[in-house]
Amino acid sequence: MAKRVTKKAVNTNEMDGKEFFEAIHQIEQEKGIKPGYMMEKVTQALLSAYRRDHEGVGDNLFIEADESTYTVRLFLKKEIVEKVDNPSTEISLEEALRSLPRAELGDMLRVEVKARSFGRIAAQTARQVIIQGIREAEQGMIYDEFSTKEHELLTGTVTRIDPRNGAVSLRLHSGSEFTDAYLGSGEQVEGERYVEGQRLKVYVVEVRKATKGPQVLISRTHPGLVKRLFELEVPEVYDGTVEIRSVAREAGSRTKMAVWASEPNVDPIGACVGPRGQRVNTIVEELKGEKIDIIRWSEDPAEYIAAALSPADVISVEELPPVGDAKSCRVVVPNDQLSLAIGQKGQNARLAAKLTGYKIDIKPESEPLEPIEELRAQAEADAAEAPLEAAMAEAEENGEVPED
Repeated sequence: MAKRVTKKAVNTNEMDGKEFFEAIHQIEQEKGIKPGYMMEKVTQALLSAYRRDHEGVGDNLFIEADESTYTVRLFLKKEIVEKVDNPSTEISLEEALRSLPRAELGDMLRVEVKARSFGRIAAQTARQVIIQGIREAEQGMIYDEFSTKEHELLTGTVTRIDPRNGAVSLRLHSGSEFTDAYLGSGEQVEGERYVEGQRLKVYVVEVRKATKGPQVLISRTHPGLVKRLFELEVPEVYDGTVEIRSVAREAGSRTKMAVWASEPNVDPIGACVGPRGQRVNTIVEELKGEKIDIIRWSEDPAEYIAAALSPADVISVEELPPVGDAKSCRVVVPNDQLSLAIGQKGQNARLAAKLTGYKIDIKPESEPLEPIEELRAQAEADAAEAPLEAAMAEAEENGEVPED
């Protein structure tokens, strides 16, 4: 007669503590997640799963996880009472005495919750919480990595071009992390053409937290792009010997840049141009032929403004009374230099104004000029009348000024 073999019953509902901790560590290592993060998310998932099927548990539920003994145990605190009104948080004295002979009314009893107490829906909830925890950890690492790259230059690979509006999707890498960014048509240089697989340098304007993960705002038109390109090509700019004090740019057409050297024996313009123009030509090539005017920054506004209007010659620069908070000046140029100072469609004057922060009024040498003293007196009079005019207008709007 065959001998009957009795197999030891295996409770598949109990958690294998060793495998549990090994799985946690494996997830953290594979995803690069900091130690302890996943343990916290998993315990939250277990608590959420049990609470889903057992209402009224509240804060009486807690977990004890001990990696040294490979144990993970879920406990529910219950108060010992005479009559049980809430089975989730209360236990009768009679039942408590079965497991704890010295139990008394009012004591709190810890009752271990077995894994078999979890329903199918609750287990799915735990799974979703764990998956969400992994996703949040990955998004957090991406945000931490790329937030340090704000106002920096990154190289991305074009992955897609939207045929409807020409918007470009790029895959950006930084350290071990990568993310996708969106280069809208408004941040593209007019006339540039992109193809899938092309490597493209972009300026990181801002990194935001969004519901679907970090959002990296990038640009090819930002003046900061030019500044970072010079840092890459010019060692003197990178180490701080030459400073880029101001940049004014009309992307795809022309840029004016003011530079200054901390050492008197260093030529800041020459350093940026490079031997035979190699350095600036490399940047012009990256910007697809965009013209770059490099001028010397000066503490003297008149000298600085005159340089900003280069290549036009300037006879004189006079500072005018400010209009509100805006600083303004009057520049006199030779008659034959007027169109050069203004530039095509006013571009040279416009860029010079952006660069210096002054509103620039350009006059030819032959035109009679109103004395500065008269302009100042008129500005002071206008400033004195402005509050009165504003008060009168407000009163009239409210119907408080009688008509004559």
